[in-house]
Amino acid sequence: MLEEPGRIDVRMVPVANPVPGEVVVRVAWAGICGSDVDLRDGNRPAPFARYPIIPGHEWSGIVEDVGEGVDRSLLGQAVVGENIRPCSQCAPCGRGDIQGCESGYDETGFTIDGAWAEQVIVPASLLHLLPASADLRSAAGIEPAACAAEALRGAVLVRSQRVAIVGGGTIGLLCAQLARQWAGEILVVDPDMSKRDIAEHSGATGFVAPDVAATGFDSYFDLVIEAAGVTGSAGLSIVLARRGGRVVVCGIPPRHDVISTLAVVTKRLQLVSVFGASRGAWIDAVDAFKEQRLDPGQLVTHELGLDAAAHALDLVAGHGAGVGKVLLRP
Repeated sequence: MLEEPGRIDVRMVPVANPVPGEVVVRVAWAGICGSDVDLRDGNRPAPFARYPIIPGHEWSGIVEDVGEGVDRSLLGQAVVGENIRPCSQCAPCGRGDIQGCESGYDETGFTIDGAWAEQVIVPASLLHLLPASADLRSAAGIEPAACAAEALRGAVLVRSQRVAIVGGGTIGLLCAQLARQWAGEILVVDPDMSKRDIAEHSGATGFVAPDVAATGFDSYFDLVIEAAGVTGSAGLSIVLARRGGRVVVCGIPPRHDVISTLAVVTKRLQLVSVFGASRGAWIDAVDAFKEQRLDPGQLVTHELGLDAAAHALDLVAGHGAGVGKVLLRP
């Protein structure tokens, strides 16, 4: 329970019964990402955070109970689930743009209690079924993979494109896994050289530090995906894109950042932003997981219990060498 920014407790809380349309999922694994660190530190934009809150928006588990009106055949099913709670009534929801829902923002793990717990309650309509044999440890990474799939949806894919991914964290490496079947070249840009091996295993054909990328690959790439979320990473992405290329921005920097609109215009760049994942991107990620084209489990380096949640957040926040995906196992 994140009581307020900077204060996290592990304690017993009562489990609510599912209301009509909801299910109770027994959490198998729950992931931690940079947005959880922002939530802990009070750096997440105010409309997108609430306290007190049980974090946890990356998760996998087994359906344990269902509310009224929910098909009981879901009981015992392995699942993952979308987290943004759309109204399903407004015009954006009607065209599948749940991130643009006009009813306001609500999301599991940020404004509604999430999966850093033994159980999480979610609408049945947001579930995605997995095979009974699915590796739930790996499946806990399908949520960030859906965000990566959304980035690639914004990329307008063309076979044999030259692709740069700025940021060798979870989102960046999952973008590489999803892009490797069509990209002609994938360069991952990250200052941590210890990530080279896992980046190459994820599909990267090259791996360089940001300063090397800026001097050696100016205006070279057809597509650049910004997945670092640090100050200056969007600017570097614009440097790397060729004239007429496309830049997809995924990361949220910790403070206000600037880019060169002069470069955007004179290089005729197409600039796209991504926040969360659409239903279509979730379907893409789940299909890739089922077809074994996607394996988020390859990125996991640490597994801890709920009582070590504060330490797990420190690991992610520290960006230390050898720290990849950190999971909690309730």
